[in-house]
Amino acid sequence: MIIPGMVSATFKKQSTDFVLDVLKEAGLSAVEWSEGGHIAAGDESGARHLYDKTMDSGIRIAAYGSYYRLGQDDDPAGRFRQSLVCAAALHAPLMRIWGGTRASAALSGDERRRLALEAKEICDIAGEAGIKVALEWHKETVTDTNESALAFLDEVDSDNLYCLWQPTVALSMEERCAGIDMLEERDRLLNLHVYHWEEGVRRPFAEGRDEWRTYLSHVDMDRERFGLLEFVMGDTREQLLEDAAVFRELIA
Repeated sequence: MIIPGMVSATFKKQSTDFVLDVLKEAGLSAVEWSEGGHIAAGDESGARHLYDKTMDSGIRIAAYGSYYRLGQDDDPAGRFRQSLVCAAALHAPLMRIWGGTRASAALSGDERRRLALEAKEICDIAGEAGIKVALEWHKETVTDTNESALAFLDEVDSDNLYCLWQPTVALSMEERCAGIDMLEERDRLLNLHVYHWEEGVRRPFAEGRDEWRTYLSHVDMDRERFGLLEFVMGDTREQLLEDAAVFRELIA
Protein backbone atom coordinates (compact mmCIF):
# COMPACT_ATOMS: atom_id res chain seq x y z
CA MET A 1 0.00 0.00 0.00
CA ILE A 2 1.36 3.40 -1.00
CA ILE A 3 0.35 6.33 1.21
CA PRO A 4 0.55 9.57 -0.83
CA GLY A 5 2.39 12.55 0.59
CA MET A 6 4.95 15.23 -0.17
CA VAL A 7 8.50 16.25 0.68
CA SER A 8 8.19 19.63 2.36
CA ALA A 9 11.30 20.91 0.55
CA THR A 10 9.03 21.05 -2.50
CA PHE A 11 7.93 24.36 -0.99
CA LYS A 12 11.02 25.14 1.07
CA LYS A 13 10.50 28.91 0.75
CA GLN A 14 6.96 28.64 2.10
CA SER A 15 5.80 28.33 5.71
CA THR A 16 4.90 25.09 7.44
CA ASP A 17 1.28 26.32 7.51
CA PHE A 18 1.37 26.64 3.71
CA VAL A 19 2.73 23.10 3.41
CA LEU A 20 0.02 21.65 5.64
CA ASP A 21 -2.70 23.57 3.81
CA VAL A 22 -1.58 22.40 0.38
CA LEU A 23 -1.25 18.81 1.59
CA LYS A 24 -4.88 18.81 2.70
CA GLU A 25 -6.07 20.56 -0.45
CA ALA A 26 -4.23 18.01 -2.60
CA GLY A 27 -5.68 15.03 -0.72
CA LEU A 28 -2.23 13.95 0.47
CA SER A 29 -1.86 12.17 3.79
CA ALA A 30 1.80 12.46 4.79
CA VAL A 31 4.84 14.71 4.84
CA GLU A 32 8.60 14.42 5.04
CA TRP A 33 9.64 17.52 6.97
CA SER A 34 12.88 18.88 5.55
CA GLU A 35 15.80 20.07 7.60
CA GLY A 36 16.87 22.45 4.87
CA GLY A 37 13.66 24.46 4.82
CA HIS A 38 11.30 23.87 7.72
CA ILE A 39 13.01 22.58 10.85
CA ALA A 40 16.69 23.24 11.50
CA ALA A 41 19.00 20.64 13.00
CA GLY A 42 19.04 20.96 16.77
CA ASP A 43 15.72 22.82 17.04
CA GLU A 44 14.06 20.27 19.30
CA SER A 45 11.39 22.61 20.67
CA GLY A 46 10.49 23.74 17.14
CA ALA A 47 10.21 20.11 16.07
CA ARG A 48 7.88 19.33 18.96
CA HIS A 49 5.66 22.26 18.02
CA LEU A 50 5.66 21.17 14.38
CA TYR A 51 4.72 17.62 15.38
CA ASP A 52 1.69 18.90 17.30
CA LYS A 53 0.66 21.13 14.40
CA THR A 54 1.03 18.28 11.91
CA MET A 55 -1.04 15.91 14.05
CA ASP A 56 -3.73 18.55 14.50
CA SER A 57 -3.92 18.78 10.69
CA GLY A 58 -4.51 15.05 10.36
CA ILE A 59 -1.25 14.56 8.41
CA ARG A 60 1.15 11.69 9.09
CA ILE A 61 4.88 12.27 9.40
CA ALA A 62 6.66 10.00 6.94
CA ALA A 63 10.26 11.04 7.65
CA TYR A 64 12.67 13.74 8.72
CA GLY A 65 14.68 14.79 5.68
CA SER A 66 18.06 15.68 7.16
CA TYR A 67 20.98 17.14 5.27
CA TYR A 68 23.47 15.05 7.19
CA ARG A 69 26.13 13.84 4.78
CA LEU A 70 28.56 11.05 5.45
CA GLY A 71 32.22 12.03 5.51
CA GLN A 72 31.74 15.75 6.18
CA ASP A 73 32.23 16.22 9.93
CA ASP A 74 35.08 15.89 12.40
CA ASP A 75 32.52 14.80 15.00
CA PRO A 76 29.97 12.84 12.98
CA ALA A 77 28.15 11.45 16.01
CA GLY A 78 27.72 14.93 17.49
CA ARG A 79 26.50 16.39 14.21
CA PHE A 80 24.16 13.46 13.63
CA ARG A 81 22.58 13.85 17.06
CA GLN A 82 21.61 17.44 16.18
CA SER A 83 19.40 16.06 13.43
CA LEU A 84 18.32 13.03 15.41
CA VAL A 85 16.78 15.11 18.22
CA CYS A 86 14.50 16.73 15.64
CA ALA A 87 13.55 13.39 14.09
CA ALA A 88 12.72 12.06 17.57
CA ALA A 89 10.69 15.17 18.52
CA LEU A 90 8.74 14.80 15.27
CA HIS A 91 8.12 11.10 16.03
CA ALA A 92 9.50 10.43 12.54
CA PRO A 93 9.89 6.72 11.78
CA LEU A 94 12.99 7.37 9.71
CA MET A 95 15.65 9.95 9.05
CA ARG A 96 17.08 10.58 5.60
CA ILE A 97 20.83 11.00 5.18
CA TRP A 98 23.10 11.46 2.18
CA GLY A 99 25.90 9.12 1.11
CA GLY A 100 28.71 11.65 0.94
CA THR A 101 29.44 14.20 -1.76
CA ARG A 102 31.37 12.27 -4.40
CA ALA A 103 30.48 9.81 -7.13
CA SER A 104 30.98 6.20 -6.12
CA ALA A 105 33.46 5.64 -8.96
CA ALA A 106 35.71 8.35 -7.50
CA LEU A 107 35.94 6.76 -4.05
CA SER A 108 38.94 4.68 -3.03
CA GLY A 109 38.55 1.53 -0.99
CA ASP A 110 39.77 3.34 2.14
CA GLU A 111 37.28 6.17 1.58
CA ARG A 112 34.39 3.74 1.27
CA ARG A 113 35.48 1.95 4.43
CA ARG A 114 35.55 5.22 6.36
CA LEU A 115 32.08 6.11 5.10
CA ALA A 116 30.82 2.66 6.04
CA LEU A 117 32.23 2.88 9.57
CA GLU A 118 30.61 6.29 10.03
CA ALA A 119 27.30 5.00 8.68
CA LYS A 120 27.43 2.03 11.07
CA GLU A 121 28.05 4.37 14.02
CA ILE A 122 25.12 6.67 13.26
CA CYS A 123 22.79 3.77 12.47
CA ASP A 124 23.53 2.36 15.91
CA ILE A 125 22.82 5.75 17.51
CA ALA A 126 19.52 6.11 15.62
CA GLY A 127 18.57 2.52 16.42
CA GLU A 128 18.79 3.27 20.14
CA ALA A 129 16.14 5.97 19.55
CA GLY A 130 13.96 3.59 17.52
CA ILE A 131 14.49 5.53 14.29
CA LYS A 132 15.51 4.02 10.96
CA VAL A 133 18.22 5.58 8.78
CA ALA A 134 17.72 5.78 5.02
CA LEU A 135 20.17 6.82 2.32
CA GLU A 136 19.02 9.14 -0.41
CA TRP A 137 19.23 7.33 -3.80
CA HIS A 138 21.16 10.11 -5.50
CA LYS A 139 23.83 11.00 -8.04
CA GLU A 140 27.30 12.06 -6.86
CA THR A 141 26.95 9.90 -3.73
CA VAL A 142 27.73 6.33 -2.78
CA THR A 143 24.21 5.36 -3.94
CA ASP A 144 24.55 6.69 -7.49
CA THR A 145 24.42 3.20 -9.02
CA ASN A 146 22.53 0.07 -8.02
CA GLU A 147 25.73 -1.89 -7.61
CA SER A 148 27.46 0.69 -5.41
CA ALA A 149 24.37 1.21 -3.24
CA LEU A 150 23.82 -2.47 -2.58
CA ALA A 151 27.52 -3.04 -1.96
CA PHE A 152 27.53 -0.19 0.54
CA LEU A 153 24.67 -1.75 2.47
CA ASP A 154 26.83 -4.88 2.79
CA GLU A 155 29.86 -2.83 3.82
CA VAL A 156 27.94 -1.05 6.58
CA ASP A 157 26.33 -4.30 7.74
CA SER A 158 23.62 -2.69 9.85
CA ASP A 159 20.05 -3.85 10.32
CA ASN A 160 19.09 -0.18 10.66
CA LEU A 161 20.25 1.14 7.27
CA TYR A 162 17.73 1.39 4.43
CA CYS A 163 17.30 3.30 1.17
CA LEU A 164 14.82 5.76 -0.25
CA TRP A 165 14.24 5.30 -3.98
CA GLN A 166 13.77 7.86 -6.70
CA PRO A 167 14.10 7.69 -10.51
CA THR A 168 17.67 8.95 -10.73
CA VAL A 169 18.11 10.55 -14.15
CA ALA A 170 21.57 9.05 -14.64
CA LEU A 171 20.07 5.54 -14.78
CA SER A 172 18.02 3.91 -17.53
CA MET A 173 14.47 2.66 -16.99
CA GLU A 174 15.80 -0.90 -16.87
CA GLU A 175 18.40 0.05 -14.26
CA ARG A 176 15.86 1.94 -12.17
CA CYS A 177 13.47 -1.01 -12.06
CA ALA A 178 16.35 -3.37 -11.26
CA GLY A 179 17.28 -1.13 -8.34
CA ILE A 180 13.78 -1.41 -6.89
CA ASP A 181 13.92 -5.19 -7.27
CA MET A 182 17.31 -5.36 -5.51
CA LEU A 183 16.09 -3.29 -2.58
CA GLU A 184 12.86 -5.25 -2.27
CA GLU A 185 14.76 -8.54 -2.29
CA ARG A 186 16.83 -7.33 0.65
CA ASP A 187 13.90 -5.73 2.46
CA ARG A 188 15.73 -2.41 2.37
CA LEU A 189 13.26 -0.23 0.43
CA LEU A 190 11.38 2.39 2.41
CA ASN A 191 9.78 5.51 0.91
CA LEU A 192 9.52 6.45 -2.76
CA HIS A 193 10.25 10.01 -3.88
CA VAL A 194 7.86 10.74 -6.71
CA TYR A 195 8.41 13.09 -9.66
CA HIS A 196 8.88 13.11 -13.42
CA TRP A 197 11.81 14.64 -15.28
CA GLU A 198 12.74 14.57 -18.95
CA GLU A 199 16.39 15.20 -19.78
CA GLY A 200 16.91 16.68 -16.35
CA VAL A 201 14.00 19.11 -16.65
CA ARG A 202 10.94 18.98 -14.38
CA ARG A 203 7.74 18.01 -16.15
CA PRO A 204 4.09 17.48 -15.09
CA PHE A 205 3.71 14.15 -13.33
CA ALA A 206 0.94 13.20 -15.76
CA GLU A 207 3.54 12.86 -18.51
CA GLY A 208 5.32 10.20 -16.43
CA ARG A 209 2.19 8.21 -15.55
CA ASP A 210 3.17 5.17 -17.63
CA GLU A 211 6.74 5.18 -16.31
CA TRP A 212 5.47 5.25 -12.75
CA ARG A 213 3.00 2.50 -13.45
CA THR A 214 6.03 0.40 -14.40
CA TYR A 215 8.01 1.43 -11.30
CA LEU A 216 5.09 0.61 -9.02
CA SER A 217 4.73 -2.83 -10.59
CA HIS A 218 8.11 -3.63 -8.99
CA VAL A 219 7.00 -2.47 -5.53
CA ASP A 220 5.53 -4.88 -2.99
CA MET A 221 2.09 -3.39 -2.43
CA ASP A 222 1.40 -5.63 0.55
CA ARG A 223 3.76 -3.45 2.61
CA GLU A 224 2.91 0.05 3.75
CA ARG A 225 5.27 2.77 2.58
CA PHE A 226 4.99 6.42 1.59
CA GLY A 227 5.10 7.87 -1.93
CA LEU A 228 6.23 11.49 -1.54
CA LEU A 229 5.84 14.02 -4.32
CA GLU A 230 8.62 16.57 -4.92
CA PHE A 231 10.33 18.57 -7.70
CA VAL A 232 7.11 20.18 -8.86
CA MET A 233 7.43 22.02 -12.18
CA GLY A 234 7.51 25.75 -11.54
CA ASP A 235 7.28 25.22 -7.76
CA THR A 236 3.60 26.16 -7.94
CA ARG A 237 0.67 25.12 -5.78
CA GLU A 238 -1.42 24.55 -8.91
CA GLN A 239 1.06 22.07 -10.39
CA LEU A 240 1.31 20.21 -7.08
CA LEU A 241 -2.47 19.83 -6.99
CA GLU A 242 -2.47 18.48 -10.54
CA ASP A 243 0.42 16.09 -9.86
CA ALA A 244 -1.19 14.85 -6.66
CA ALA A 245 -4.47 14.08 -8.40
CA VAL A 246 -2.69 11.98 -11.01
CA PHE A 247 -0.57 10.16 -8.43
CA ARG A 248 -3.54 9.39 -6.20
CA GLU A 249 -5.43 7.98 -9.17
CA LEU A 250 -2.42 5.86 -10.13
CA ILE A 251 -2.08 4.22 -6.72
CA ALA A 252 -5.81 3.88 -6.00
